[in-house]
Amino acid sequence: MNDVLTQLGDILEARKDAAADSSYVASLHAKGLNKILEKVGEEATESILAAKDAQSSGDNKDVIYEVADLWFHSLVALSHLGERPEAVVNELARRFDMSGLEEKASRPNKDNG
Repeated sequence: MNDVLTQLGDILEARKDAAADSSYVASLHAKGLNKILEKVGEEATESILAAKDAQSSGDNKDVIYEVADLWFHSLVALSHLGERPEAVVNELARRFDMSGLEEKASRPNKDNG
């Protein structure tokens, strides 16, 4: 899995400064962070709706598709901010040896929610 994320990170980085008309990712970067975050929000909503539908239908195909879109656009946002996918993988790895409650308690006063 890390190979896919590393390759995607490389592609996102390469397209960050490309001409806006050369790719979808380049066009998002050209439109700026607010547009990218708008797409993240849209995909989050679509993921939620697909998960609700999947629970009643028993078919997870659409929720997997929508979560892939959500992850993708989240990674575009991170790329725009100068971060790579590995930063998220490293953060998840850091959390392996602690409970979710410990992790929440370790956060700096962000309402721990």
